[in-house]
Amino acid sequence: MTRIIGFLVIVGIAALGVAWIADRPGDVVVTWPWLDQHWPGHGRIEISLITLAAAVLLAMAVIAIVWTLIGFVLRSPWILRRHLRHRRGVRAYEAISSGLIAVGAGDHVAARKFASEVSRLAPHEPLSLLLNAQAAQLSGDREGAERSFHAMAMRADTKALGLHGLFIEARRRNDITSARAFAEEAARTAPSLGWAGRAVLEIRSAIGDWTGALEILERHAASLGKALYQRQRAVLLTARALATEDNDRDAAKTDALEANRLAPDLVPAAALAGRLTAEGGELRKATRIIEKAWRANPHPDLAEAAAGLRYGDAARDKLERIEALARKAQGNIESALALARASLDAREFAKARSALMHFLAAPTKRVALLMAEIERAEHNDEGRARQWLARALHAAPDPAWTADGHVSDRWQPASPVTGRLDAFEWRVPVTGSLTTPVIEAEPPASVTAPVAIPPAVERKPDAAANTPPAAASDATTLAGEPPSVARIESITKAAAPEIPPNGPGPAKPEPKPEPIIPLIHAPDDPGPDEAAPGSDTQQSGWTSRF
Repeated sequence: MTRIIGFLVIVGIAALGVAWIADRPGDVVVTWPWLDQHWPGHGRIEISLITLAAAVLLAMAVIAIVWTLIGFVLRSPWILRRHLRHRRGVRAYEAISSGLIAVGAGDHVAARKFASEVSRLAPHEPLSLLLNAQAAQLSGDREGAERSFHAMAMRADTKALGLHGLFIEARRRNDITSARAFAEEAARTAPSLGWAGRAVLEIRSAIGDWTGALEILERHAASLGKALYQRQRAVLLTARALATEDNDRDAAKTDALEANRLAPDLVPAAALAGRLTAEGGELRKATRIIEKAWRANPHPDLAEAAAGLRYGDAARDKLERIEALARKAQGNIESALALARASLDAREFAKARSALMHFLAAPTKRVALLMAEIERAEHNDEGRARQWLARALHAAPDPAWTADGHVSDRWQPASPVTGRLDAFEWRVPVTGSLTTPVIEAEPPASVTAPVAIPPAVERKPDAAANTPPAAASDATTLAGEPPSVARIESITKAAAPEIPPNGPGPAKPEPKPEPIIPLIHAPDDPGPDEAAPGSDTQQSGWTSRF
């Protein structure tokens, strides 16, 4: 509206000016002596003011048109080049879009076709390099992908993307040295890159460089939440303390105490901090550290640390400390097992049986093995001990340190499968896991060798209770002689089958174990990986995360 009013005002002023000039006519006389000398009578030109104004306006319009035409002719090559460049850019954009869609769909033939077209139309565009790299990865051309990523790494605008691609390719060929160099360069170039920080952190953790891993963690602390930062720092400090425990106990104690302060529920940190603190004579402080961790996560390592806080204590003194510790988590199976073990060592057999009483209906392996030790130590009853050993073969598995399907007999700061920091959890391993350890039971005082328990199998009805006398007589050995796995298996095979309530019937086949379902990981950007899970091209270890 304002523009319309302004236009009308200007038109009105122009009309008033023209009317004012028309009401006041006048003549304009131009005298040119030179023209009069050559053409007598033509040296004087006389015209009206309105005619002169119209002639001036007409001349200005003609000059403007001529100037525009001249400029267009002079600029026509540049205009033509710009038009062709725009048309070429549109075609390159369409080819890039189609190529990326083909990559996402897994059509490597179309992807290579569009990548070639983009290379011809716009060879220096960043998206052209990315499309070429992804098309090469999709078709299995690792060398071509590395060339494209290297070209991107040489440019300032695509350096981070190129380093990420080079890191992935180095990881795929298990070149840890190159992968580490690319990740560290990316972390220096752009500290905000999460993948680079995680990769460097986990690579340094994989090679045991805990000090370097802590430096990287401090460098990327701003991008992590406070809780995650404190937890990961506690894990790294615990790992460094465990590594330096034998060489520098003072430094190990300092790291363990700081780790326990950051994560009081971290079992390895609390156990180590309590043990090292007790060595310095601070028994009450060590007890508080262990009890606080025990209330959060009851664990056999904490019970072992609590029992050994004071060197040279008698078994009954250790039992008193374990009883106090067990009261912090009453009803927990770890409290019962710790109390039963300490009672057995103190020769308090009734107290040991009472501690395990609520877990005998469906015992785990550790419960069954501990009951076998109690039977042998209290009554020297080898037959009952072997019955418990036979039940241990088919008992439910106990919790263990588990991470990404890997089961370990001790805590580790990072997963050996994926390299993920703080991956190990104290839980019952999943049936059919990729790695099933051999659990070794702690031998009693009368046993000279550990009893190896085979991997966890599907739980079956207890057949040991129905063992016929013949089988029991075949299994009888000298008192105190440790039973072998073969003898335990012979006892199990000789055990009478359980008769169903409706009478004997045809034997039912054993259920087949469920097949292991492989974990399918999403393709890692910036390039798809067509290798199927479990194939030779899929790498293991820390390399499967990025």
